[in-house]
Amino acid sequence: MILYSRLRWFVILLAAIATITLSACTPARSNLVNRLIVPTPSGPATFNYPLNQSAYSVFGYMYEGLINENGLTSELEPGLAESWEVSKDGKKIVFTLREGLKWSDGQPLTTDDIIFSYEKIYFNDKIPSGLKDILRVGISGQFPKLKKLDSRRVEFSVAEPFAPFIRYAGGIPILPAHILQESIDNTDADGKPKFLTTWGTDTDPKKIVGNGQYRMLSYTPNQRVVLERNPYYWRKDAEGNPQPYIQQIVWQIIENTDNQLLNFRSGDLDTLNVEPEVFPLLKREEKRGQYTVFNGGPDTGSVFMCFNLNKGRNAQNQPFVDPVKSRWFASKEFRQAIAYGINREAMTNNIYRGLGAPLHSPIPAQSPFYLSPEQGLKTYSYDLEKAKELLLSAGFKYNSNGELLDAEGNKVRFTLLMAAGKKVREQMGTQIKQDLGKLGMQIDTQFLSFNTYVEKLRLTRNWDTYLGGFTGGTEPHSGYNIWSVNGTLHSFNQGPQFGEPPIKGWEVYDWEQKIDDLYVKASQELDEAKRKELYGETQRIIAEQVPFVYMVNPLTFEAVRDRVSGIRYSALGGAFWNLYELKITE
Repeated sequence: MILYSRLRWFVILLAAIATITLSACTPARSNLVNRLIVPTPSGPATFNYPLNQSAYSVFGYMYEGLINENGLTSELEPGLAESWEVSKDGKKIVFTLREGLKWSDGQPLTTDDIIFSYEKIYFNDKIPSGLKDILRVGISGQFPKLKKLDSRRVEFSVAEPFAPFIRYAGGIPILPAHILQESIDNTDADGKPKFLTTWGTDTDPKKIVGNGQYRMLSYTPNQRVVLERNPYYWRKDAEGNPQPYIQQIVWQIIENTDNQLLNFRSGDLDTLNVEPEVFPLLKREEKRGQYTVFNGGPDTGSVFMCFNLNKGRNAQNQPFVDPVKSRWFASKEFRQAIAYGINREAMTNNIYRGLGAPLHSPIPAQSPFYLSPEQGLKTYSYDLEKAKELLLSAGFKYNSNGELLDAEGNKVRFTLLMAAGKKVREQMGTQIKQDLGKLGMQIDTQFLSFNTYVEKLRLTRNWDTYLGGFTGGTEPHSGYNIWSVNGTLHSFNQGPQFGEPPIKGWEVYDWEQKIDDLYVKASQELDEAKRKELYGETQRIIAEQVPFVYMVNPLTFEAVRDRVSGIRYSALGGAFWNLYELKITE
């Protein structure tokens, strides 16, 4: 998702990371009262927004798009643009900027910055960015056209209908042309734009220029990022007072969820995402701890087990996946058997303490495009006998010890990859191992630090299965980079990405291409009922083919200190989607 009013979207993508000592992560409290201390399981990977591939970043505090999304209703609201006008045929949008907008260094922000951001950066084939996946329109994959009308008005246009046009034309952060233009115009010795090496985490944080509510003050690697209120931010309250009211944000890096809990209970953190196993404890301590545990209802994201269906080979001509395992994973019956073999009801009750329900679809139930089981969505209730029937029908067999063998006599054994540090995910991995053991499979769990985990998934591609998750929203097209066969998050069969040569042996399955085609067609359909039918068909295919085995859709809880007032919590927007109007009192 890309609308920056929802800071929570940048908190959870896949998992947390490895354990560190408590002394290394204890926040440094100062005499400054008006600061908010927020935990994060990983530090920033870059200060360059378009190059970021991490789930954890400070960009939500530092940048804003032309429009924002209300964290309660998902309705679009003015951001840097005070208004917009859509043509009758839906193919043109004119955005009008607020008067007097400035960057965090005090320089004017104009439509030139908008043109620069889209044409020179987001549309630039030499700059890798997952945003390209959702900005391309229709089968042709063309980008919208931009036209400057004057210093405050810019026109976006598309050649064919594009249903999420407003949301994606206006929801992407605008970047400063006066700072970054030179890095786009100049190249290094390899002919690559210098932009690719601009604004790394070794850059002086004070030199990073944004247009959002905050700007960076300091960065201490593996410890914290400190942000200060942007004095040039446009927003003011009804009395004319500048917003946001909170002077500083401390983004505290605490890799392990147990350590986050200890820091919160000791009063060193102002907020905490509440995992199910600690909900009863934190709920009991609300009054004494002077905080409130907010319930936002069902999560809009997804947690899943993913199979590596990639038949490709690396530069050394070695297969990404062991050919024996690859044959297993390529079998729809094998994937369906695993879906039937994981007891997600027990997972909901034991790991999530009953605070959730089994998940069936990548599109959340809050979306008008969700296809429910009652409407025909295939589901996988725990059924060992059904799982065994599917395995036997696919040519698998059992030996005298109850071990599952394939048709060639190979024992079924594979690795489940996870990012370390998040207890719930570790517990899920343990249960998956136990459940599939009842089917005669041997599952090895492997825990990696978050950055290593992401690198293995996206770059090396040499993994069997992984346990992870994606954030979500009510507009399905925001997930197109997952379902596009060329998408940056198309992890179950990752094709060649920016700067990579063609992958020898990489194949696209027919059903995989069908999902891609349906997503494109749905994005071109302006009739909401017809869009629902198209997205319904994608959900039916996904449920039948099972590239992801969806786990549990938990309720979302967040604990926030009572000294922070104005919280309007929801699963959609989190606790701080309206950060600009929050206040800290003692």
